[in-house]
Amino acid sequence: MNNITEEKLLKYFSVSEEALKLAKDNKGSNYEYFNDFIDMISRYISDAKHFYEKKDFVNAFAALNYAHGWLDAGARSNVFDVHDSRLFTVDD
Repeated sequence: MNNITEEKLLKYFSVSEEALKLAKDNKGSNYEYFNDFIDMISRYISDAKHFYEKKDFVNAFAALNYAHGWLDAGARSNVFDVHDSRLFTVDD
């Protein structure tokens, strides 16, 4: 349980990329920050891919966690109008 396996990392890539797609398609009422949030999330996912390609799974995992933090913050603050508790920390 103390290792970040490639399998776990690929799962988190999948979840984060699915959540980003849903967020991009569902702008919330707090839309003035929408582009900033999408930009930050996209950059962190891009960083994660860079680290993954270098086989640096720890930093790739960290970057994905930052990306998902932005996704959850956008969902909670209504930057994104999403209702998927599997992908975000929101109520359905």
